[in-house]
Amino acid sequence: MKEISFWIDGESVAVSVEPDETLLYVLRERLGRLAVKEGCGQGECGACTVLLDGEPVPSCLVLAVRVAGRRVLTVEGLGSPEALDPVQEAFVREGAIQCGFCTPGMVLTAHALLQENPRPTESEIRQALAGNLCRCTGYAKIIAAVKAAAGTAEGGEGA
Repeated sequence: MKEISFWIDGESVAVSVEPDETLLYVLRERLGRLAVKEGCGQGECGACTVLLDGEPVPSCLVLAVRVAGRRVLTVEGLGSPEALDPVQEAFVREGAIQCGFCTPGMVLTAHALLQENPRPTESEIRQALAGNLCRCTGYAKIIAAVKAAAGTAEGGEGA
């Protein structure tokens, strides 16, 4: 076991990890961040997406020892029930949440996109979300939610 320290949702934590433990395992089993879901376990579905130093990553592929000294953001740290993040608000308002399994990864990926590009085109939104799979929707409401969060719902492509 090796003790590592890192920031999770704005809070400094220290946790002992095995060399082969994934960030996903540590987040769920040691730190209780249950919104981080295991889907495929191969980095293909996006259900386990977290932001690592602001970048979306599949936490199932990141060894926990690699996050020492870094910042991890889960959807639990993005907003609160009293003050949702604009992306969370837009997902609720646009009806972009169905079963909820993919939602945390979708929201975090959209949040990261809007931090980098506050006015993305629909094509850029689709490209950013390409690594996040949803079995419940046709993605129309998810795209609409990201556009709404960006303030481009009326403007459409190229706005």
